[in-house]
Amino acid sequence: MSDLNDEYDERDERDGQDARDAYGERDDELHDGLLEEELRQAAAILDPVPAELRRVAVDAFALHDLEARVAELTFDSLVDAIPVRGESDPPRMLTFSTDGVTVDVEVTAEGMIGQLLPPGPAGIEVLSGPRAHARLTADDMGRFTGEAPPAGPFALRLRTGREVVVTEWLRA
Repeated sequence: MSDLNDEYDERDERDGQDARDAYGERDDELHDGLLEEELRQAAAILDPVPAELRRVAVDAFALHDLEARVAELTFDSLVDAIPVRGESDPPRMLTFSTDGVTVDVEVTAEGMIGQLLPPGPAGIEVLSGPRAHARLTADDMGRFTGEAPPAGPFALRLRTGREVVVTEWLRA
């Protein structure tokens, strides 16, 4: 009879261990996630990423589309425009150009509007480093609108039917 009890005890012990493994695995994942977050916070306080390194990393992020053409900034109203008297917060006008494609963008605190030349439909992503991308769509006339870009560096990635164009990175 004691052999039979020993057999039941071993089976109960195995079943209990299986249940502990299933729950223990979830607890370990939760613990690891919390530990990782605490380490990230501590590193941000004790050893923050230098601003120059962050800028270089954001600039390098644009290179993940190696086949994309880079549209250079050819006009920026902050640099190239003549100030208008009485205008306290004028919109920022930007023009990016590459062979065959020009992107005109007006950026205000309320949002941004723009147009592609030559006109045509395109998918547009507002890149902002590791954050999620805002997705916009240009209509048949090449016009698009969207929310104001983020306060940090941003760029636009345009996907027309034939090519991918990425603008230079800049701050709004």
